[in-house]
Amino acid sequence: MSEPIYICESSDVLDGGNGRRFPVTAGGEDWTAFVIRYGETAHAYLNRCAHVPMELDWNQGEFFESSGLYLMCATHGALYEPHTGRCAGGPCRGGRLHKLAVVETEGKIYWQPDDFVRPALA
Repeated sequence: MSEPIYICESSDVLDGGNGRRFPVTAGGEDWTAFVIRYGETAHAYLNRCAHVPMELDWNQGEFFESSGLYLMCATHGALYEPHTGRCAGGPCRGGRLHKLAVVETEGKIYWQPDDFVRPALA
């Protein structure tokens, strides 16, 4: 198993606020992933909608819809639960975001690569 990879300081990601993007390689292609905080816990996902493989954020780092209860794809309005990545409504039809393992320790947030999402090649 790979060592966890630093994303950002814990204080950079506020509950229900903007997320932090970071580069990854997913299935051999360059993508971004993101970390958000919901319910005081950090959660990270591949930044790719389950409906159509496009990035979710409205503007860079803006993933939550106006109520702050769901992550929302800016392109087609798919809604996702921020703590599970599971589709909560819209065109994602029971899909889910690819969740990344996150470790938060000593005021820093790290992610753990898996078999599909690896550190960025570039």
